Amino acid sequence: MGIVNIISFFGGIALFLFGITLMGDGLKKVAGDKLETFLYKLTSNSFKGMLLGVGVTAVIQSSSATSIMTIGFVNSGMMKFRQAVSIILGSILGTSITGWIVCLSAIQGANGWVALLSTSTITGIVAIIGIYLRKFTQSQVKNQVGEILMGFAVLMYGMTAISTSVKPFCESDQFLHVLTAFANPVLGILAGIAFTALIQSSAAAVGILQALAMTGVLQFSTAFPILLGIAVGGAVPVLISALGANINGVRTALVHLLIDIFGALICGVVFYILNAIFDFSIMGVMMTAVSMAMLNTLFRFVVVVVLFPCVGLLEKMACAIIKDRPEPPARENIPEPVARLEERFIQHPALALQQSHEAIDSMAGLAETNLMDAFDLLNNYSEEGFKEVKRVEKMVDVYEDKLGSYLVKISARELSKKQNEQMYEFLHSITDFERMSDHALNIAETAKEIHEKQIVFSESANRELTILREAVTEVISLATGAFINDDMELATRVEPLEELIDNLCDEMKNHHIDRLQRGECALEKGFAFNDLITNYERISDHCSNIAVGMIELGNEEFDTHKYLSSLKKMKNENFNRLFEEYQAKYSLDS
Repeated sequence: MGIVNIISFFGGIALFLFGITLMGDGLKKVAGDKLETFLYKLTSNSFKGMLLGVGVTAVIQSSSATSIMTIGFVNSGMMKFRQAVSIILGSILGTSITGWIVCLSAIQGANGWVALLSTSTITGIVAIIGIYLRKFTQSQVKNQVGEILMGFAVLMYGMTAISTSVKPFCESDQFLHVLTAFANPVLGILAGIAFTALIQSSAAAVGILQALAMTGVLQFSTAFPILLGIAVGGAVPVLISALGANINGVRTALVHLLIDIFGALICGVVFYILNAIFDFSIMGVMMTAVSMAMLNTLFRFVVVVVLFPCVGLLEKMACAIIKDRPEPPARENIPEPVARLEERFIQHPALALQQSHEAIDSMAGLAETNLMDAFDLLNNYSEEGFKEVKRVEKMVDVYEDKLGSYLVKISARELSKKQNEQMYEFLHSITDFERMSDHALNIAETAKEIHEKQIVFSESANRELTILREAVTEVISLATGAFINDDMELATRVEPLEELIDNLCDEMKNHHIDRLQRGECALEKGFAFNDLITNYERISDHCSNIAVGMIELGNEEFDTHKYLSSLKKMKNENFNRLFEEYQAKYSLDS
């Protein structure tokens, strides 16, 4: 026993924790990008929420991660507090799956062919396969499976290192004396809480306890109270994550702690009372990795069965402890959908991107409304209407700034190819929506100029502007509707109409020159006329960018110029049909 063993022990813990993380990340990727979204889309009742909590936690190998995601849902308003209680209850049971995986490290082999079944042999084979799939294959799925296998191998090597380093300690009378002291329920629970709070993972704490059990020195009387403490200590990282959350977010973290405390109290008090009466012989039984996993699962299952009917009561207790108080006023000029972008989702890109999409939907709606208000000012100018367009334009600027920063943070995470493309599409889209709102302000300023200078266009110019404005109104509606509803059919209608609008703008500029030459239009009026045409044309271009980005993402290609070039070159049947439809609808000659 010496410093080398201590270093090996902590090195084993580090490998074990890294292995769990690596394996969980790989499992999550294989399960798909939308794994996390099930947590709030499919929680219509408490039982379903509890089952989802079990399932998701079993996949990502962390009840803390599931609970932290749930706090994020509640904090951002995506989920009701009551729904969160059942999910957290399920996550507490789901985390016991890790213990059964760790049991594989207890497999031992003899000589000959049986030796192939030993932990070291299996771990080595898994590691070799994992490295091959991760480094020497092109398939993304195979890479992710390789990541899972590598995580499993690192976890197993960590367990072996822990068990090997602990064995010399087990020969020490002092160590055995300390270990025996933890048979005292109070000391054992406190030790479990402290150790779990230190390493920030209840699954890892149980795994280390299993490694100790493999040395043959851990009795049930010591393991049980430590296990109760581990359950309570598992709430620590969840409580830390709730710092800065709103009232319901803090309540969600508190529920995790309440479940752990009540579970430990109920099981501990009932067990020790019965033991005092019946003097259970199990107290002196030596634990193994398998029996530790079984005890952990049984304990957590009992907690879920006992407390599941009390979901409503747990909700009321949390509300009674954390009382309602006035929420701090929202930061001035920060729209609510942007203010509620959840930083806790950054480590879960699928959720962060979905929340970004919802915020961009709100931004798109604002930009469209602002454009319609600006159009109205051309015929019915008012100073109040002009100020409203200006106010909304500034709000859209805030959307672009906050969403841009949020998306850049997402880009720093490890993203799948699809997520990376979606993230870049969103970055481009917020720029296009912001520019559309800029043009709304430009049009409003032109409307103000027309009103103040009492500019009156000729009848033919007015008719042409009305036709062009109607076409631009439709292309705006198509682009924003396609983005908000993820409607590819609407998106494919944008480009033909955008090309027609370009043609209309060119035609109107030629007509304007003819009117100037005939003396039907003054030069001063022409400036305002050209300003409107330019803004309409650029709005249409931004609508095209949004729709093209959607189509590229749907076709798994991300080259805008290549797409537009091939689209206009091929002039496929659908494009020609739609172009002719719009040409008949918005003809300047009609």
